[in-house]
Amino acid sequence: MSNPKILIVDDEMAMLDILRILLKRAGYDVHTASNGQQGLDALPVVRPDVVVSDIRMPGGVGGLDILNAVREMDATVPVILMTAQASLTSAIQAVNLGAFHYVQKPFANEEMLVVCRRAVESRDLKRENKALRNEIRRRDASSAVRPVGRSRVFNQMISLAETVAPADSTVLIAGESGTGKEVVARYIHALSERSGGPFISINCGALPENLLESELFGHVKGSFTGAVRDKQGLFEAARSGTFFLDEVGEMTPATQVRLLRALQEREIVPVGATEPVSIDVRIIAATNRDLEEEVRRGGFRGDLYYRLDVITLPLPPLRDRMEDIPLLAEHFLARFAAARGRHPFRLSPDALAAFQAYDWPGNVRELENALERAAVLSDDDEIGFAELPARVTSDRSRPLVADRLPPNPTMEIIERAYIHWVLQAEGGNKSRAAEVLGIDPSTLYRKLVRYEIQM
Repeated sequence: MSNPKILIVDDEMAMLDILRILLKRAGYDVHTASNGQQGLDALPVVRPDVVVSDIRMPGGVGGLDILNAVREMDATVPVILMTAQASLTSAIQAVNLGAFHYVQKPFANEEMLVVCRRAVESRDLKRENKALRNEIRRRDASSAVRPVGRSRVFNQMISLAETVAPADSTVLIAGESGTGKEVVARYIHALSERSGGPFISINCGALPENLLESELFGHVKGSFTGAVRDKQGLFEAARSGTFFLDEVGEMTPATQVRLLRALQEREIVPVGATEPVSIDVRIIAATNRDLEEEVRRGGFRGDLYYRLDVITLPLPPLRDRMEDIPLLAEHFLARFAAARGRHPFRLSPDALAAFQAYDWPGNVRELENALERAAVLSDDDEIGFAELPARVTSDRSRPLVADRLPPNPTMEIIERAYIHWVLQAEGGNKSRAAEVLGIDPSTLYRKLVRYEIQM
């Protein structure tokens, strides 16, 4: 194992010579720089294990500049600052900013050796802890449960989720209700650097405004009727972890303002409090609304939308990934069977055909509920057509366009007919149809719902 490398930065040549001799005799690999700029230049070349620097040097680059550069390069490298009495206050401030220690000149040789030895031990401990955290994260990532699906559109979304997971960027998951937005959010958390921290979630549309703000930001005793004690908000509860804001588009304008402040300043003010509290969380938000359209309509703040829309994951509806239904059905049925201590269920061919002919307006959640109902009603291991809900087995088809158009058709009738024609031409593939139509997939989905087009 190589000797620890120490970089000494000082403009006094006599001090450089003394420290070089002292630390070499102690077994260190010593490198020196005679001013601050030389020290900065040496950092990426030497890659020291410890830096010892004078705090004040001529030329405009001092010990604090060295400290900042080291922290940016490798925060595990300890920095020892040397100071005369006149700069003692600055040295103490530097320790508060992250310096390992300060040594006041003149110093005893033994004092410097002790401080350097402790610095190396501190460096080793930090690196071991970092390696351990990385190993835990890798183990957690390898055991993370990947959301179920194998369709092209689904795999594209999951691939993007896996790419952005290690970053700490805000993620916005956009998709219809029941598509599994929280499942994807938990998967991102499991693959992230914060996987060892908590995953906290809240449905922003399930609570009234005053209660939602109390849940998000906490409150102090006496801030409103019923506030009999201080309460920690979920932003604080999610410290070092991930905070999932489901249905963020349902927030009132007042709550949107407070959320914007939290994202901008990385701090919150509990209800009734006057002092801010810093937060350390990764935000993943989800919505079933077209937030860009909501911004245009004035229903959602544009500045908050752009804060949330750092990375957007479009979660496709189940009707756009029908090839995933057999895999999803197998997954859910295996889980239901295990919960009941039975052999795994299977779908009969006619039941599977009915599932794949249905458009699933409730998406994966509706599929899961339908399968659970069928598993409860089934007398054997095979689930047949008779166990399926009536809405799945009934003939829901109706003419999308009348055989004879009115003599003066409206633009809506023409648009509906054209969308239908394009969808048929593209074999029902909504992503390709949206490209042909020259509109976003989200816009196409809204029009399909508006015109009650099911394909």
